Amino acid sequence: MKKIYEVYDNPVAMEPMLPASVGALRQAAGKLVQTSAKLGGTLHPVTRRSVVELVRQMNSYYSNLIEGHNTHPADIEKALHKDYSKDPAKRALQLESQAHIEVQRLIEDRLSREEVTICATDFLCWVHKEFYDRLPDEFRVVTTKSGKKEQVKPGQLRTCEVEIGAHVAPAFRSLPKFLARFTAAYDLAALDPLERIISVGAAHHRLAWIHPFLDGNGRVVRLFTHAYFMKTRLDGHGLWTVSRGFARRRDEYIAALAGADRKRENDRDGRGNLSARGLEQFCAFFLNTGLDQVEFMSGLLELDTVLKRIANYAERWAAEDRTPPEARHILCEAFLRGVIARGDAARLTGKPDRTARRVLARLLDAGLVVSDTTKGPIRIAFPAKCVGYYFPRLYPEGVELEAQ
Repeated sequence: MKKIYEVYDNPVAMEPMLPASVGALRQAAGKLVQTSAKLGGTLHPVTRRSVVELVRQMNSYYSNLIEGHNTHPADIEKALHKDYSKDPAKRALQLESQAHIEVQRLIEDRLSREEVTICATDFLCWVHKEFYDRLPDEFRVVTTKSGKKEQVKPGQLRTCEVEIGAHVAPAFRSLPKFLARFTAAYDLAALDPLERIISVGAAHHRLAWIHPFLDGNGRVVRLFTHAYFMKTRLDGHGLWTVSRGFARRRDEYIAALAGADRKRENDRDGRGNLSARGLEQFCAFFLNTGLDQVEFMSGLLELDTVLKRIANYAERWAAEDRTPPEARHILCEAFLRGVIARGDAARLTGKPDRTARRVLARLLDAGLVVSDTTKGPIRIAFPAKCVGYYFPRLYPEGVELEAQ
């Protein structure tokens, strides 16, 4: 076993860092850039921010689902309001989802304020630390292949050797060298705009391959991928997430990762230690999955159809709540305009002022609209109970039905 680990003492073991054959990949990257840039173009900035927050929650759901942790969207929503289950197992999953969302927000805030080298070891360790500092104690302990229990230390590189399936990760003592090569290889300043998009997929795999932490590598890799897309300035990112595609095609995702783990097969498979063909195929899978998710969200956010779904839900809700069906006009107007003044309720519903105020109060009580103050303007909200109606198939069908 010692001899196997010695193979991974030198960063040359993870070459190539970028696929050599990029013609088809550049086309896919270009299409992703163009399609993502169109996404959400008709959304008011305030409504857009609300959709981005919904996608953060969805990203948490799917990222944890990839790891085999299934947390219901309604429970994630409760966790964000500090409403935790009394069931310890369910509470732990809520805290895990909450941690993912909070760290994603931290990343977005930090990148908006600072010039950050996201491929650097200190940034990766910061992401890991922020995530694990928020986890319950039971998620900070892992059982190694030998059966020994190890405590995960937030933000610290692993101090033992690991095997993940057929893959033997680099020797822990060599991690600084591997991560230094990782930082240099994915320096955005050295890449043209389309190479940057392609490199998101390549970096996603190579960071998972390095496996820098004892546990939590998958979450860190996906949070890092979100940060990398932000750094490429891909317009529209934040309104979609590649994790949804990976979770829904989990077996293909794992197979694509394993394919890029393979050793070089022959002289037509690149000149590095790892398969150039495997890396190219993973990057193609990554870009195609991203494009699929952009197109999916584009369909959901098509203005006429989303307004129709909101109006249909509002009428259904109003009938059950014994509220005038004209409530739909408030919801649709809030979606279109971002914010509306409370005094507009009478005009929008066509009802007397007292009735209009009662309709608005019922919408606020139901969480279908929200306001920062008791008298301030209102904006549309997307509570879990209505997401399946507004945005069908955002979550798996059974999950959507359970949230009603």
